[in-house]
Amino acid sequence: MALFEEEMDTSPMVSSLLSSLANYSNLPTGSKEHEEAENNEEGARPSKKPIKAPQLGTLMGVYLPCIQNIFGVILFLRMTWMVGIGGVFGSFIIVFMCCSTTMLTAISMSAIATNGVVPAGGSYYMISRSLGPEFGGAVGICFYLGTTFAGAMYILGCIEILLIYIVPQAAIFKLEGLEGPEAEEALLNNMRVYGTIVLSLMALVVFVGVKYVNKLALLFLACVILSILAVYAGVIKTAIDPPVFPVCILGNRTLVSKGYDVCAKVIERDNETITTKLWRSFCDSELLNATCDEYFTNNNVTEIQGIPGVTSGILAENLFGYYLDKGMILEKRGLVSAVDPDSPTTSSNRYVLADITSFFTLLVGIYFPSVTGIMAGSNRSGDLRDAQKSIPIGTIAAITTTSTVYMSCVVLFGACIEGVVLRDKFGEGVSGNLVIGTLAWPSPWVIVFGSFFSTCGAGLQSLTGAPRLLQAISRDGIIPFLRVFGHGKANGEPTWALLLTASICEIGIIIASLDAVAPILSMFFLMCYMFVNLACALQTLLRTPNWRPRFKFYHWALSFLGMSLCLSLMFICSWYYAIVAMGIATCIYKYIEFCGAEKEWGDGIRGISLSAARFALMRLEEGPPHTKNWRPQMLVLVSVDAEQNVEQPRLLSLTNQLKAGKGLTIVGTSVQGTFLDHYTEAQRADQSLRKLMETEKVKGFSQVVISSNLRDGTSHLIQVGGLGGLKHNTVLVSWPRNWKQAEERQRVRNFIEVVRETTVASLALLVPKNIASYPSNGERFTEGHIDVWWIVHDGGMLMLLPFLLRQHKVWRKCKMRIFTVAQLDDNSIQMKKDLLIFLYHLRIDAEVEVVEMHDSDISAYTYEKTLVMEQRSQILKQMHLTKNEMEREIQSITDSSRGSIRRKNPSTLRSQQSTEEGASVAEKPEEEVQLIHSKNAAPTPTSPTSPTAPAGSAVSPDAEVQRTWTDDNGAEKGKSQAAAAAAAAVNPEAIKDLFNMKPNQSDVRRMHTALRLNEVITKKSKEAKLVLLNMPGPPRNRMGDENYMEFLEVLTEGLNRVLLVRGGGREVITIYS
Repeated sequence: MALFEEEMDTSPMVSSLLSSLANYSNLPTGSKEHEEAENNEEGARPSKKPIKAPQLGTLMGVYLPCIQNIFGVILFLRMTWMVGIGGVFGSFIIVFMCCSTTMLTAISMSAIATNGVVPAGGSYYMISRSLGPEFGGAVGICFYLGTTFAGAMYILGCIEILLIYIVPQAAIFKLEGLEGPEAEEALLNNMRVYGTIVLSLMALVVFVGVKYVNKLALLFLACVILSILAVYAGVIKTAIDPPVFPVCILGNRTLVSKGYDVCAKVIERDNETITTKLWRSFCDSELLNATCDEYFTNNNVTEIQGIPGVTSGILAENLFGYYLDKGMILEKRGLVSAVDPDSPTTSSNRYVLADITSFFTLLVGIYFPSVTGIMAGSNRSGDLRDAQKSIPIGTIAAITTTSTVYMSCVVLFGACIEGVVLRDKFGEGVSGNLVIGTLAWPSPWVIVFGSFFSTCGAGLQSLTGAPRLLQAISRDGIIPFLRVFGHGKANGEPTWALLLTASICEIGIIIASLDAVAPILSMFFLMCYMFVNLACALQTLLRTPNWRPRFKFYHWALSFLGMSLCLSLMFICSWYYAIVAMGIATCIYKYIEFCGAEKEWGDGIRGISLSAARFALMRLEEGPPHTKNWRPQMLVLVSVDAEQNVEQPRLLSLTNQLKAGKGLTIVGTSVQGTFLDHYTEAQRADQSLRKLMETEKVKGFSQVVISSNLRDGTSHLIQVGGLGGLKHNTVLVSWPRNWKQAEERQRVRNFIEVVRETTVASLALLVPKNIASYPSNGERFTEGHIDVWWIVHDGGMLMLLPFLLRQHKVWRKCKMRIFTVAQLDDNSIQMKKDLLIFLYHLRIDAEVEVVEMHDSDISAYTYEKTLVMEQRSQILKQMHLTKNEMEREIQSITDSSRGSIRRKNPSTLRSQQSTEEGASVAEKPEEEVQLIHSKNAAPTPTSPTSPTAPAGSAVSPDAEVQRTWTDDNGAEKGKSQAAAAAAAAVNPEAIKDLFNMKPNQSDVRRMHTALRLNEVITKKSKEAKLVLLNMPGPPRNRMGDENYMEFLEVLTEGLNRVLLVRGGGREVITIYS
């Protein structure tokens, strides 16, 4: 293993890795223990006691907890009512739809749960690690809210059983004598008071210790199973000996059982007709000739069996739905009643009335909570001996069992119980009995007490599980404001999370209606299940290498079907609740995305991003973008100092103002050296770029290239920046400051090479001059102009850039002015008209001005400046004078007019300077000086317009030259003279030819144009906030690089902010829609 000694310091041996994995045990105390070493945000935790290896199998660990959680309050309190309202057929569809949804979700969940070790934390852990922290946090909160509202629903069910079926006399707000809304409000107030008391007691039990809840879990489970067995036993008994539960019907209307003692109007006693309690309810006296309710008088009273039995054939009557509006009287199908349609209904409190308006979608929303609870097994994954085996088998078996029970109950209830009894939600027509209890054997009290204890247990478990889920989310640190809920007691109990859970649960208690709370938690659970299915489908379709579930019976189509069912059920249950739930999830998602902690969990959403990016890149390869879609995709070339900090930060400010966050931006720099030696520097430079991009709010990518020299590094960036069709089309590079200094010569060469390379590559080029004076993103121009000097057509870049700049708040108040230049043979009036029409079609608002520039004689100043420029560039190029030598020569030559004297008498110059410069120049090779002599020996062709007169005129009127020359020009002239002096010390003949040289006429013309343009631009745009100007092309011959920089310097002299623009050779703006 000596070969891998260095790797062993950072990478473990295979044997030690396998040993640690074999001894791995996931702890049941939270969802984050396995990540604490990686994300140690909460500080060091107190050492935990060693926990025994989990021993729960499939039956005790998954199957029975799922059974207990799925069977709940809805089965006992609302299932019979749902069958009566929706009919057997409609109810079967609802049950089948909901059970199919949970089965498909369980299949998806099994695939995720068996794809690696699932620590405790269940659904939240699975979704967050499959879909990323944003989705995980959003769905985790939804699942938490669903579990919390489930606790409220169970508590309300518990109070309903207590106050209506066990001890009605315990009601604080009495219901006797109240009708309609008053009675309903009194019932809800009772629920609120008792619900708050029970919630407080349950929260106290959970706070004192969860162990008591776990000890009682088996008792609660036994209650649930016994209750269901009692129902099946009662169904079997109805086939042999149906129980006696008479229901009194007046005409076809169901009567409230407490309103009568005997189901008859009168009875015979001792050969005497006596009126009953029922008579007294509808008539104004006990006498037979009393005035009675018209409906009571016209219809007979009949008594029917509430539970005719499974063999009675009542199923056919209950097959179809019977939806009611609120306040409608429950009527028996098939019975005829004499009713006057014009007379109002009186004595309505004597009949059994519908308490809410019912419809199919309401039934779905109320029923769905009875199939939730399928996550109970995965939530206990930390306690399982083999979670990957137990979760799929236990969960699917539990769903199969409960679905079978639910579907059989729908059919059996419809086949055994009379329709009016089924529709009687609170059992008012059967002496106040729980309707499902009337079917149970041996006694209705089995169901009453069984359902009471099971709802109490379910409520306790909800209040136990929800705070732990919130604690897991809080400890993950993805939602900053929830971090306080990650703390708890010394033993890890989530005290703060329990407090928040109880507070949210109280909201459900205040709503007080079981039928109103059930759809709320349906939304949150459905959203959670939807994302479980989405996670499985995405992982399957993306074929992530890590997606290798042990559970093989899954398919992406099943997951998509489950997801579609969840989404459909959300809107079927309640479209407005669905929108609210999705809004909550979206807000949490965006909050985590905006300011949550960054996590990398290898999630599926990242896989989607990669796939979508690859697809989009392949599409971009199909062809270049249309002119209408063209926007500057920027490559920003910056330089870094020795500390790897960016030298021109304002370049990124300008980038932000040009881009406004749109399109591609690559910020690149190069580091000189070898990759092995300078990789760390490159990483520091990359971090520096990223930090500056974040500060300047530039959305894009950073790229650092290590190269043997900066020139090649910049070239590599231009060549390989971007990917596929997503490449830069514009290069932004700063003007080289102090380019005339000797130490900046290499930077000047690099800059000109960038200009050449962008020209060859057909890339647009933007060169801001005086970049330090450009505004930052925080500045605002309240007025001013952006001036465009449109000299040659560059594809429309000059028009597009000011438009883009004015989209940014820095430049928004600036107005745009366009100047164009008219030559001698141009019609300036017509040019202005054409330009105005062109701008109108481009939909760009700007002032237009045509500047006339006629050919004029080349001035002596221009000729002299060109000559000095050429002398300087030629000599500096060959002699390579150091900075110190140049400064020493400049100091010795104080009179800028001496150039003319030296030009007349070079021998004097030689004698004055030879002693001072001999030592330094003697070291120069003789061949180099000879090269200067040979290059300058051939005279430059003289311009026919001004043969030698300009040179003479530049010499003779000495005062005139002094007036037009600037300090910079004098310095430049001094530098060239110093160089000439050094050359003369070596070769007297070379300097003689050098001073007799005439400037290149092409350079003279260029200098003339630059000076004239600069004069006009300075006059018109001196006060402009920004000047955009066509950038001339680079010289084809590299010998003219110094001259090129001089031309650009002259062109932009005296202007504060200049943006030199060079088009990429294609149209970037169009007049067409």
